[in-house]
Amino acid sequence: MTFSELLDRLGGVGPFQFLHLALIGLPVLGMANHNLLQIFTASTPAHHCRPPPNASAGSWVLPTGPDGKPERCLRFIHPPNASLSNVTQGPTEPCLDGWVYNISARDSIVSEWDLVCGSYKLKELAQSLYMAGVLIGGILSGNLSDRFGRKIILCWSYLLLAVSGCCTAFSPTLLTYMAFRFLTGCSLAGISMSTVILNIEWMPTRIRAISSTAVGYCYTIGQFILPGVAYVIPQWRWLQLTVSIPFFIVFLWSWWIAESVSWMVHFGKSSKALKLLRWVAAFNGKKEEGEKISLEELKLNLQKELSLTKAKYSIVDLFRTPILRRVSLCLSLAWFSTGFAYYSLAMGVEEFGVNIYMLQVIFGGVDIPAKLISIFSLTFLGRHTTQAATLLLAGGTILSLIFVPSELQTLRTVLAVFGKGCLSSSFNCLFLYTSELYPTVIRQTGLGINNVWARLGSVMSPLVKTLAEVQPFIPNVIYGVSALLGGSAALFLPETLNRPLPETIEDLESWSKANKKPEKELETEKISQRIPLQACDPDVVPS
Repeated sequence: MTFSELLDRLGGVGPFQFLHLALIGLPVLGMANHNLLQIFTASTPAHHCRPPPNASAGSWVLPTGPDGKPERCLRFIHPPNASLSNVTQGPTEPCLDGWVYNISARDSIVSEWDLVCGSYKLKELAQSLYMAGVLIGGILSGNLSDRFGRKIILCWSYLLLAVSGCCTAFSPTLLTYMAFRFLTGCSLAGISMSTVILNIEWMPTRIRAISSTAVGYCYTIGQFILPGVAYVIPQWRWLQLTVSIPFFIVFLWSWWIAESVSWMVHFGKSSKALKLLRWVAAFNGKKEEGEKISLEELKLNLQKELSLTKAKYSIVDLFRTPILRRVSLCLSLAWFSTGFAYYSLAMGVEEFGVNIYMLQVIFGGVDIPAKLISIFSLTFLGRHTTQAATLLLAGGTILSLIFVPSELQTLRTVLAVFGKGCLSSSFNCLFLYTSELYPTVIRQTGLGINNVWARLGSVMSPLVKTLAEVQPFIPNVIYGVSALLGGSAALFLPETLNRPLPETIEDLESWSKANKKPEKELETEKISQRIPLQACDPDVVPS
């Protein structure tokens, strides 16, 4: 009996499962707030050069750029007390005395620390450092959760998020702001990984897809909450504080979250695991079934899972065989390009000249139909087709933005929303596809290394935006080509629809060889399997 079957005995999908899903799912609402927070806390308000102290009174005339709009980073050079009323051209200089900002709508770190003109790259660097924190946190939290337990890492990640998020709100300098944002990213990674593991391990097999989708939609709903809160709170420090304080409450209730039974048994805490299972049974109204479970039965039920987790596999094993090499290389490119292109659109809301609050609602809303469509596509068209199509469509959409004039903001917005929907579907597909392609003995390692590639893409994404100062179209070329390469790589991955999960590397090798057999040969094998009385030598392969 597997652990999932044991859960069915103890109530299946009972009150405990719903409570457990609520406890780990509700905090995911706030994860979107922090991932996308810089859309609002680092928005760039309208600005122009501050006049020199000795400038004459009256209207301050600004030079205009090639587009006819006033320059943001240059001012005219005028002698003291000169009249500025009729000046339309002349020598210019940088903004030597700072900038004047229009912060009537909202303030931000940009206006507070002058992250404009030559310093605008620091804004993108701040977001990259946050994503670097998510990357480092993902690597550390995986090892720490294996050593100390999934629950305790989840609890302390909540506390770290609350503390670092609040400290960010009181940052006196940009450097301290970046440091605390980095720590916030580390905490988000710990929350994400532990939430996924505890959700899967405490849900029966038949309900895992639904519970995982429910947790995913919590993140989607969080994208609707953020613009509403940002609209009500236009001060970036108060906004940062508002989205961070609730995690102190989450930290307190997180101690009611149940630890992983498999981890407890694996690390010699079988008695505590048995006690926890009996409590779960009682909570689900199956107290008598819980009392029937013995320590020996629990260990026996988890014997197969434990034997697989004790097998020592490393990253090197992901490239040990031809099929694993192909799977790992193609998936790595697909994960990287998805994370890379996703954040180019998700964090570029203000580039489309539309109200950022409304556009963020639309960007969040597109995830709902995108994920639903991807579920149907995964079920009927297969993983292989869905994964390739989502990335190829996203790449083509991003490249098409190059040829749409900036005046056609509605069309640019529609294309951006469609592209983000495709990339959201790609993420949805990748988690399932990767889990089905890697054998059980190395699945966690495969998921972990591919998650690193996605995070690396999200770290590099804001930095690539700075290449727009060379040529405005360069970032979209890089983002679009990357997505096309990821989609092309997905075409070389095998289909896993209606296939059993491989448990060992040998299972994957056998499955790969079976896929290469001619169609007639496979049909012959199916016919022979339908005739049980026919003698067949298992060592003889039909020709």
